[in-house]
Amino acid sequence: MPFRSLETADLAGKRVLVRVDLNVPMADGQVTDDTRLRAVLPTIRFLSLKGAKVILLAHFDRPKGKRVPEMSLAPVVGPLSDLLEQPVVFAEDCIGKPAYDVIVGLQDGGVALLENLRFHPGEEKNDPAFVTELGAIGDIYVNDAFSAAHRAHASTEGIARLLPAYPGLAMQRELEALDAALGKPQRPVLGIVGGSKVSTKLDLLNNLVAKLDRLAIGGGMANTFLAAQGVDVGASLCEHELGETAREIMASAKKAGCELLLPIDVVTATEVKPGVATKTTDLAAIGKDDRILDAGPKTTERLLAAMDASKTLIWNGPLGVFEVPPFDVATVAAAKHAGALARAGKIVAVAGGGDTVAALNHAGVAGEMTFVSTAGGAFLEWMEGKALPGVEALEA
Repeated sequence: MPFRSLETADLAGKRVLVRVDLNVPMADGQVTDDTRLRAVLPTIRFLSLKGAKVILLAHFDRPKGKRVPEMSLAPVVGPLSDLLEQPVVFAEDCIGKPAYDVIVGLQDGGVALLENLRFHPGEEKNDPAFVTELGAIGDIYVNDAFSAAHRAHASTEGIARLLPAYPGLAMQRELEALDAALGKPQRPVLGIVGGSKVSTKLDLLNNLVAKLDRLAIGGGMANTFLAAQGVDVGASLCEHELGETAREIMASAKKAGCELLLPIDVVTATEVKPGVATKTTDLAAIGKDDRILDAGPKTTERLLAAMDASKTLIWNGPLGVFEVPPFDVATVAAAKHAGALARAGKIVAVAGGGDTVAALNHAGVAGEMTFVSTAGGAFLEWMEGKALPGVEALEA
């Protein structure tokens, strides 16, 4: 997709509305994880150095169109000011006189944060009147919140149709990484999809088998595919009622020339708890009380070989119950191998989704991957091949 570049924008003295994701974890009115604050710093600094008046738009939690004091963005101001090493002015509303007064007082290069967009019902409804009020306080719009790009809200889609619109630096990097993974990837392309249930990833699987050269399926969802092939998965998590669906996906993959990599051996136990007795077994030897909780060594070895033979890797979902050692072995081995290949420049490795990010952090390799998306729903919908309103609205 063609997008305008911020590098080409005339920013000096302009009021630039920047949609950011500041939906950070909080406890007792204090920010407990500043990852999302740090993610927006490059764009804010870039705009500030160019002499723009930087006006941050964000939501927090789900106030459902009402003013909820506990969901104010005010507690973010201090930590964000500290990270930027410059003052951030706070406006007690995102439209009207409170917002206007703060913006009028901004110097070129100054930064303001406006109150929670979702205090207004017009935000999530993408109400034209609310869009007009937002647009009245800005000259240029920048979206740096890919995590909210799957929502057609006033601050993600409506306002991008009203003002000259640009992707922020983080958004641009995300879009470039995703294009490198599925848009115009270097082939062969390997996908890894894990997680517990096939039912939550039907659209994802159907889209990927049409685009990938190989797709490895792990986690609980692999059990459904194994059962659909007649394997007795014992007491494992399995959606037996989706057997026909699994067979249809396998047929689609075969037709599209996508090789499916399902487990050929597994690690089982009778319960999920640390230090429990485990058994590594071939598929034919799974007992009636056994629960499949991780991929086995042969399966892992085959997956690592598939990575070696690929130019691009896209990963969503762990291979086992990685949160409970020893059922993290396959996921950690795959993550470390992917990280090493990416670090050596041998593969473009893009990963995303909450469990995936947690698994990569658990393996200590999140920083080694080519790109790790923390966008959650937007990342999944992109992998499913769905249109993202907040991205489409930025097209030049």
